[in-house]
Amino acid sequence: MILSERKPVSPGEILVEEFMGPLGLTQTELARTMGVERRLINEICLDKRAITADTALMLARVLRTSPEFWLNAQRRTDLWLALNDSKRRARIERARPLRRRKAA
Repeated sequence: MILSERKPVSPGEILVEEFMGPLGLTQTELARTMGVERRLINEICLDKRAITADTALMLARVLRTSPEFWLNAQRRTDLWLALNDSKRRARIERARPLRRRKAA
């Protein structure tokens, strides 16, 4: 599996640069609007927390996007990180495809 050599833009960076900045939203305001703790938004913005399905649904509702937008951004980041960390990559590469069994 080959992904881009360039690290994808993280959901946190997208949130800050494409939404919060242009809308003039603070982390506190976004958290209040979403009904979550400010810490959750802060950790997402700092790329210390991943976007979950619940968070994607809330962001989509508040920012009028789709939950798939947020989950796809997270998925791209997760895959890139897994394939670009030597320990994780070695562990992944130990997995071998199953052999097909002959039909009886």
